[in-house]
Amino acid sequence: MKASDIALAVFVMAVWGLNFSVAKFALAELPPIFTMALRFALVAALLLPFVKAPVADMKALALLGFTLGGLHFSSMFTGLSQLDAGLAAIASQSQVVFAALLSAILLKDYPGWRRWLGMGLAFFGIWLAAGEPRVGFVPLALGLVLFASFMWAVANFQFKALAHVDGFALNAYSALWSVPFQLAFSAMLETGQIEGLRNASAGAFAAIAFQSVMITIVTYWIWYRLIRRHAVNVVMP
Repeated sequence: MKASDIALAVFVMAVWGLNFSVAKFALAELPPIFTMALRFALVAALLLPFVKAPVADMKALALLGFTLGGLHFSSMFTGLSQLDAGLAAIASQSQVVFAALLSAILLKDYPGWRRWLGMGLAFFGIWLAAGEPRVGFVPLALGLVLFASFMWAVANFQFKALAHVDGFALNAYSALWSVPFQLAFSAMLETGQIEGLRNASAGAFAAIAFQSVMITIVTYWIWYRLIRRHAVNVVMP
């Protein structure tokens, strides 16, 4: 990777890391899966009027919406609602190991010993962080974050397969397809959505707006470009 691409990846990680703390403002007042449905609905509303529908790829985009919006984000933010933001941010980086394993299995792209060593140290760090008494360790919540990280690794291979689709169109239609899955999961697993929406503060809506614009529209567009240019097994670590 060129230095400029590495800088872009670090910028994306910094913004995504900040998001774990910002999201807490919304999660304190709204059910987590419902919060994600609001986030992706806003993304779709902002982008759809300006992009051309990739009709030939609509089935793949629907599957991406299920993986990314339905499984990854629903699990990640349900776990985050019950975990310390720092622990959730650290645990989410297990996605790198999952991506490396999937690359080795699906693409026969095997990481070198330095990457394996680095990923092993990272998992050891997650184990240490999970045992820290102050973080309020909740095993099920941590399990949801780890599952979400696996689904994020899966989604990155879907991004790679959709590399020919314009980044904003990819964002818009994956968001559009995410919303029905998230609303369905929210209806099955959560309560208090309407009451929470009526009583939500400006801070909660600002957190959703930050996630929609900065996270999903800006940094995901950068991430898609990086995934187009480089192997998943290079970009993820």
